Amino acid sequence: MTFLKNNLANMFTLGNLFSGCVGVVHLLGGDYTAAAICIIISLVLDFFDGFVARAMKSDSALGVQLDSLADMVSFGLLPGVAMFKLLEPFGNQVGGIEFPFQLQYLGFLITAFSCLRLAIFNLDDEQRYYFKGLNTPSNTVLIFGIYYAYQSEGAFSFLAGNSLVLIIITLLSSWLLVSPLKMIAMKFKSTRLRDNYPKLALLVGGILILLAFRTAGIPLLVIWYMMISLIFQKQLQ
Repeated sequence: MTFLKNNLANMFTLGNLFSGCVGVVHLLGGDYTAAAICIIISLVLDFFDGFVARAMKSDSALGVQLDSLADMVSFGLLPGVAMFKLLEPFGNQVGGIEFPFQLQYLGFLITAFSCLRLAIFNLDDEQRYYFKGLNTPSNTVLIFGIYYAYQSEGAFSFLAGNSLVLIIITLLSSWLLVSPLKMIAMKFKSTRLRDNYPKLALLVGGILILLAFRTAGIPLLVIWYMMISLIFQKQLQ
């Protein structure tokens, strides 16, 4: 029983990692629906591993390291592969200009900066009730959301159909991961309503976006998340 209590959260984390691995395989094979399911599973398990660890008071240094290693695959490698797939049709050309390398490999800049972001997070004691920079799960929802909406419904063709725009999104995403901007974390240090206005605005706006735009609203959720975080910068601490 003690073993289960001490390791249940780690099992959730390893489940996140396993699901991320399977998602990468499906994404490389072009099965974006199966990849989306894997991402959802990873997101759920990533949320509950921390929740379970706190509830069972089984937080550990091992758990912290496992969490980042699992996130590196599910929310680091996977979005890099999604951008790889988006850039793949363009070969080595941007607007008729040929480059000496295939553009799709630039997608792994997202993976590299996700790794850097996770390492910084592990060493930063300030980020208890907010994130500094865009967290890797949100970045995954943004990048994969564009890919999924484009593949399933043809949405965001003005983004996915332009190699230069995709490269700009890749660079912007990489910067956001390690930027000094404060972002909302769904952790509550107060039960007072006014202290949680940013989270309430995020939740209500997110529901309305999904109801209005459905699949195309998935990446828009992250845009909304960043907007609310910027509006309430001074309240995040």
